[in-house]
Amino acid sequence: MSRARAVLAGTVGAVLIATLSPGVPAAAAPAPVPLIEDPASYVDPFVGTTRGGNTWPGATRPFGMIAWSPTNTAGDQTGAPASNGYDYNVTKLRGFSLTHVNGAGCSPGAAGDVPIMPYVGDVTTSPTADTRDQRYSSTFSHAAESASPGRYTVGLDNGVRTDLAVSTRAGIGNFSFPAGSAANLLFRTSNSLNGSEDARIDIDATTRTVTGSVLTGGFCGRRGNGGGATNPNRRSYYRLYFSAVFDRDFARTGTWQNATVTPGGTTATGGESYLTGADRAGKGSGGWVGFDTAAGGDVRMRVGISYVSPAGAAANRDAEVPDTATVDSVAAATRDAWNTELRRIGVGGGTEARTAAFYTAVYHSLMQPQTISDIDGRYLGADLRVHSIRAGRQAAYGTFSGWDQYRAQIQLLALLRPDVAGDMAQSMLDFAAQNNGVWDRWLHLGAPTHVMTGDPAAPTLATYHAMGARGFDADAALASLVKQATVQNQDALSDAGCPGQCLGQRPTLNTYLALKYAANDVCHCWGGAAETLENSLADFSLAMWARRAGRDDLYRQLLPRGDYWKNTYNPAVGYQAARRADGSWQSGFTPSTDVGFAQGSSATYTWMVPQDVSGLATLMGGRSAAATRLDGFFHDENGNWAVLGGNALRYDPTNEPGIHAPWLYNGLGQPWKTQATVRQIVDTAYGTGPGGLPGNDDLGTMSSWYVFAAIGLFPQVPGRAELLLGSPVFSRVVIDRSNGVRLTVNANSADTYVQSVKLNGSALRRSWLPESYLQRGGTVTITLGTTANTSWATATSDLPKDH
Repeated sequence: MSRARAVLAGTVGAVLIATLSPGVPAAAAPAPVPLIEDPASYVDPFVGTTRGGNTWPGATRPFGMIAWSPTNTAGDQTGAPASNGYDYNVTKLRGFSLTHVNGAGCSPGAAGDVPIMPYVGDVTTSPTADTRDQRYSSTFSHAAESASPGRYTVGLDNGVRTDLAVSTRAGIGNFSFPAGSAANLLFRTSNSLNGSEDARIDIDATTRTVTGSVLTGGFCGRRGNGGGATNPNRRSYYRLYFSAVFDRDFARTGTWQNATVTPGGTTATGGESYLTGADRAGKGSGGWVGFDTAAGGDVRMRVGISYVSPAGAAANRDAEVPDTATVDSVAAATRDAWNTELRRIGVGGGTEARTAAFYTAVYHSLMQPQTISDIDGRYLGADLRVHSIRAGRQAAYGTFSGWDQYRAQIQLLALLRPDVAGDMAQSMLDFAAQNNGVWDRWLHLGAPTHVMTGDPAAPTLATYHAMGARGFDADAALASLVKQATVQNQDALSDAGCPGQCLGQRPTLNTYLALKYAANDVCHCWGGAAETLENSLADFSLAMWARRAGRDDLYRQLLPRGDYWKNTYNPAVGYQAARRADGSWQSGFTPSTDVGFAQGSSATYTWMVPQDVSGLATLMGGRSAAATRLDGFFHDENGNWAVLGGNALRYDPTNEPGIHAPWLYNGLGQPWKTQATVRQIVDTAYGTGPGGLPGNDDLGTMSSWYVFAAIGLFPQVPGRAELLLGSPVFSRVVIDRSNGVRLTVNANSADTYVQSVKLNGSALRRSWLPESYLQRGGTVTITLGTTANTSWATATSDLPKDH
């Protein structure tokens, strides 16, 4: 019997005794199910490191700038086996890189800057000339590898044990070389995942210091649907600086540039370019330092990074990892920091496997946004100039995978850390101001990359505001976003970067406003139907924000635009479809088509109307008919579950435009199907181990979906703060928001189906929670059972409100 069921059985027994035995004092109420005390112990950083999850196992701190993790190699120095450099099934590496982005969907994704490689042997040739990573690399075994929040350790087959730990902006590494060996550390300064424009290394033996930088960028720079060889992201948009200091003298130094190796050298420069394969092979620069290991092979290095200056990197290092620090002390402090964040969403009563999957998902969800400001508050802006954070801000934050994150991850961030969400909102506003007022769809650090489609900054900031994020200039942010939604910017008529990285924030805005849809043949966007759906949801979100701000004029102006999605719904076929400027529909339509859409099919995008479920149901013939159609989205022709992806006609747990679809049943009056469908996805698409994610994590988006599903709550629609109800897999959930609000969810078991719900002690007939629950706190008590209750929360008056 599980602990949760044992507690429940004891409760029932106590009630029976009290009822049947007059005069016997009632038993005391059972103690609440205990919450996990050390959630960090349940985190497995290897989850998602294969099966296309694109996560990585290295050391990082919540919202950290540094992310120290291995870069694997499959025999090509100009590439990597996964988007962020590491794939669990590849057991050979060429260095430990200082920066990473979690779960990006293109390969290579971004960063992977300055791989540092412990090498046993004399450096007699250029490591850059080792284009197939045959010499200056090492294999390893997973049996010799371990990872936990804030620490990564591996014993390489070359004999070196590497032990890494990090703070927010700095790290410390112990490299244990075999005694008496030729021990060297290679700094591959130019070898970022996407290549580099330039790099520099400077070695000072007197101060035992290695400093350097890499000028790089190139996010998704190789993707074929983003302009090919003319991809706008084959460019530099940041320089990363590092400063490393050692605890022992250098026995030798050296540098290389391209094929030329210079023993004794102390300075080298040179980049690799943003090409790949033979066009890039053999290019680049770096350097090495060697150590006398006759008396012992342990080498300790402290390293700081900065996007501002070498001095900033050194200051970050010395402030966060002082000379007295050890790997143990830094790792312990960062583990404590992770526990602080993880305990904000305490759970109890779940299975070991679900608890591990849950806390690993929270961990992955809180890697981004990442700190980009130095300890002194300076940061690199979108204009490539150095700025200082505004008074009262804790940090400047960057990296925003808009099209992905606005559907789940930003809600989880706002739920747990509205203070960080507020600083991120202010950072995004400042980045937009530095970018001629344009809010880019995908920010790497603070830089615009233009990736994907729609206008995700609008629903993101509207959601932050609705969920209680404050501390940012909300009036200025709303005005700026509304301007971009109403005044066509200069890039709106450009095809540069299309389809995957179109420049315009609101492509062909004037035509869109005139036609009330994005015409597929003239939209200068990835796909007209997708753009229409994205903009409709963005404008609805802005309307909700305007209403909160008392701007009834903006509310009345923007709210009708939230219905423009109806203009690309083709009633003749019953699906969203690409439409031309003359009003005609794109020929050759099938529900599986991706013409007019972005990384998805019509069958998926047709459900992307969370702001108007009732309106969508009306077009489909009513709620019952819409629910029947939705059944076919999650099941095959034989009625079997089809929720693992791979079929353009059905649900894909990795495809962001559809991840809210399991929760639509609440709005269609059949919430028991939400409960069953979400539970099926939780138990089959997600899990533990390296393959535990269904696909690329997209900066924590897929992990955030799992977190919400596991606690039985899900944000109803961007721009608002209502929460849809499902069935939690834990018997107790306690959320302590950083603004002091506490939310509690109690359940009697881990069964699938909701039988009844109480909100603050009163019966709740609705399958959703009002904004007041999130804003002021409260307790939800859910009675679960093994069979569906098909009468709870089904009345029309109890359905989630669309507007």
